[in-house]
Amino acid sequence: MLEHMTSMAGIEQVLREASMRVTQPRVAVLAAVTANPHADTETIISAVHEGHPNVSHQAVYDSLKLFTNLGVIRQIQPQGHIARYESRVGDNHHHVVCRQCGNLEDVDCSVGASPCLHASNDHGFKIDEAEVIYWGLCPECQALDN
Repeated sequence: MLEHMTSMAGIEQVLREASMRVTQPRVAVLAAVTANPHADTETIISAVHEGHPNVSHQAVYDSLKLFTNLGVIRQIQPQGHIARYESRVGDNHHHVVCRQCGNLEDVDCSVGASPCLHASNDHGFKIDEAEVIYWGLCPECQALDN
């Protein structure tokens, strides 16, 4: 789905495919999420207001909730951090988070032996996603510590 969200026409297509009405606030919010991977709500609101100052905060919040519920975007909230949003969905990628500055980056896939990605007991759940978060220090914070 991410490849469709590189143009306004693509964003509108994604909204239609998710059976949503195409509205200016929805297009603006989805464009902001796409242009600002791993952005928090305030960053998304600021990005939306750059081109559409009349879009309300509530419209942004409502759109983010709707998009997340429909699987158009993904909400990420590592422990101790505020919620962030990304338009990369459906590929079960993971994230690495800096313990010091909070920088968050995508990690395409776990490599090597990854038994934790398959639940030893699914308790009857139909599991469709495994969330892995790697923690450490980003290169910038490592340089500050030296």
